[in-house]
Amino acid sequence: MLLGRVIGVVVPCAVADGLAATPMLLLQPLDRRGAPKGRPLVAADGTRMAGPGELVYYEGGREAALALDPSFVPVDHAIVGIVDGLHLAEGEAAP
Repeated sequence: MLLGRVIGVVVPCAVADGLAATPMLLLQPLDRRGAPKGRPLVAADGTRMAGPGELVYYEGGREAALALDPSFVPVDHAIVGIVDGLHLAEGEAAP
């Protein structure tokens, strides 16, 4: 599982079969301390409830394609859950 923050919404002009009801969100990957890590990416929202500003966990690669319903749709990243709370060890910064 990977940690990220939703920073925007993507509105596609064409949608692949199996993804018609799945929102696409712009996601900033985060490191284990909650700091931005790498470039933003597009992720299919398997929860269908995430929104801008929310902390989420996601999968990439084959696991992302299998995490959605229907499974094995053409995606590279999929949001699989919304993070309600994050508790780090003492001295770590929270996102």
